[in-house]
Amino acid sequence: MKTKLIILFAFVVLLTACEDLFSPADMNNRKLEDIYNDAAFAQGLLLNGYVRLPSGGYSFNDVATDDAVSNDPNNPYLLMATGQWSAMNNPVEQWTGAFAAIQYLNIILAETDSVNWAKTGKYTSEMFNDRTKGEAYGLRALFLFHLLQAHGGWTTDGQLLGVPIITEPLDGESDFTMPRNTFSECIAQIYTDLDMAESYLPLDFEDVADESQIPAKYTGKTTVSDYNRVFGSYNRQRLTSRIVKGIRAKVALLAASPAYREGTNASWEDAANAAAEVLNLIGGVSGMASNGGYWYAKANADEINAIESGKNPAEILWRTNVGESNGLETENYPPTLYGNGRVNPTQNLVDAFPMLNGYPISDSNSGYNPNKPYENRDPRLAMYIVVHGSKMGPTNSTIQTKVGKTKDGLDNIATSTRTGYYMRKLLREDVNLNPTSATSQKHYVPHMRYTELFLIYAEAANEAWGPDGAGPNGFTARDVIAALRQRAGIDQPDSYLASVGSKEQMRALIRNERRLELCFEGFRFWDLRRWKENISEPVSGMKISADDQLAITQIEKRQYTDYMYYGPLPYSEVLKWNLTQNAGW
Repeated sequence: MKTKLIILFAFVVLLTACEDLFSPADMNNRKLEDIYNDAAFAQGLLLNGYVRLPSGGYSFNDVATDDAVSNDPNNPYLLMATGQWSAMNNPVEQWTGAFAAIQYLNIILAETDSVNWAKTGKYTSEMFNDRTKGEAYGLRALFLFHLLQAHGGWTTDGQLLGVPIITEPLDGESDFTMPRNTFSECIAQIYTDLDMAESYLPLDFEDVADESQIPAKYTGKTTVSDYNRVFGSYNRQRLTSRIVKGIRAKVALLAASPAYREGTNASWEDAANAAAEVLNLIGGVSGMASNGGYWYAKANADEINAIESGKNPAEILWRTNVGESNGLETENYPPTLYGNGRVNPTQNLVDAFPMLNGYPISDSNSGYNPNKPYENRDPRLAMYIVVHGSKMGPTNSTIQTKVGKTKDGLDNIATSTRTGYYMRKLLREDVNLNPTSATSQKHYVPHMRYTELFLIYAEAANEAWGPDGAGPNGFTARDVIAALRQRAGIDQPDSYLASVGSKEQMRALIRNERRLELCFEGFRFWDLRRWKENISEPVSGMKISADDQLAITQIEKRQYTDYMYYGPLPYSEVLKWNLTQNAGW
């Protein structure tokens, strides 16, 4: 009994002495004013912008276009494309995440001048403050771009509206009943933010070797070591002036596109010049990365493995961090390679790849043989799409998509292809998914590739000056398309490109090249809408019977109507704040 009483007494004393363990101290409840003397805490506000970037992973919204379908019956993009897209069910919605990020960015912009960013170093706190402002302005512009792309549109009374422009932090006393600003006002705000970002940010985050390399605005105010502490190479993959220029080109292209141009004062010249400003930093067309079409491939593994220092391959302007995984391969390898085969390219996309001689398969000069549809094709077809008989994976296995041959065959099991094709692009084929010897490999996701910028330039330059006009930039739309097709492996001389004479012919070719080069990267859904091209084209696949008979068959109809060129505002937001909805929704 004495022993038990002693143990009980000790336990009571322990509970009494450790009361703080069960009741958090007030100091654990962080308040906004704590950021003033805690730079790491303040930095967290800014980082909330980075972690909410929608381009941090592949959406595969291609499944909602004519480029792909999914074998997952619950895929939200499949449901969207087949009649279930609404203001209450919107897989491409950006409203919630983007406005949450903008709130954090507005807070840091309002408070950053009061933060003690560094306690040591000459002029270091001021430089950290500049860098923070530059990143925050640039990120805010990027989120507003994503909001416009997803939610900008025409109203029933003929207005082209964007979203509410919010540049101050909101709190419980704020007026949340803000109307939508016009699309043009939103574009102007984006440009203002991008200009502010460039005024604070360096072209790139790189170490300087001596004081002569320190920018003029900081000359005589700081030292080499302190400058590198703020703007040095360890900050790579944060927003820079070079990236900001790329964002400006994306915004200018959107504003000048057919779906929006009537409601803006945007010009194709502005879009072309914005893209050229980025491209001329790498030498224009001569700076095009030779491996830009297959930067992700197994053949390029050494370059991928070597970028952990923060450097980029020549093709990449901005990217996510490198991480080891096998998730993409698990989702998209064919079932005989232990994958789920989720993204199935369509016959529509396969038919968009020209022949090796550069001619479309519909052209009489192409030499296309429908009985041997994969012979003598543009090499990008084999790099991006697995067809019947393709070799794939770490063991270079043959993938057979014909009916009944293997699990990879058309509609054989739940994870088999629905179209007769599997996606190859983006996958690292040195990943092994065999459960007895599974491996992971290093991956990253591009936020922005130079190929995208080249295609922006080609599209805008052709519209502004025709196929062979360079404007003030030194190269033409034809120059860009010629370089892209030569890089892809099209036979030279490119007779088909030489035959393209008019702006209209070049427009069709540029749009097709964009479709091929950027397939499965989340562009097609937005491109079809900004171009106001057909979004309701049914999608087809290839059925190869057991006796090798080929037949193109329809797989899915697309249930879109014309008002769906523009996405809806969330239904709940319209109700709460009495916002004007886009027409049709």
